[in-house]
Amino acid sequence: MSNEDIDRVEPVDGNDPAAAPEHDTAVSLEDEGEMAADYLEELLDIADIDGDIDIDVKNGRAQVAIVSDDASSDLGTLVGRNGEVLDALQELTRLTVQTSSGNHSRLMLDVDGFRDHRRKELESVAAEAIEDVKSGKEPVALKPMNAYERKVVHDAVAEAGYRSESAGQDSGRHVVVYPA
Repeated sequence: MSNEDIDRVEPVDGNDPAAAPEHDTAVSLEDEGEMAADYLEELLDIADIDGDIDIDVKNGRAQVAIVSDDASSDLGTLVGRNGEVLDALQELTRLTVQTSSGNHSRLMLDVDGFRDHRRKELESVAAEAIEDVKSGKEPVALKPMNAYERKVVHDAVAEAGYRSESAGQDSGRHVVVYPA
């Protein structure tokens, strides 16, 4: 590779090559949603997947959803098995927003209603665990879950007046529900 093949990066402030560009710290949640939507629209175009993007702000975070009216859409490929692709896509989208805005992003991404459906399932799992705790008076350990799923269960347990904690490490991290 010759020196002509190497792009030279000019220092940001003209003197200090380590200086980083300033970011606007007043980025609104709506702006985060718009940044995420732009990124996801490009991704959908590249992947040749049809879908519409909805942007909302709830519970102090930008929420972006990829939806389709077409029952035969390819959106399931963006969810993957047990939401694994969706989780990865959410992280990539958050990183894109963080890079663009310079701010930490708590953006939530949903595809084709997967998270809403999963939330309802998890609330049912939490209700069953509470019933088991009521009848057996022993703590109930649930299957391992990702952070989003554990949060849904913790919220449902707390709303029912019970206590829960996360236990375990890494991919074995799970929720334990305790008697009231």
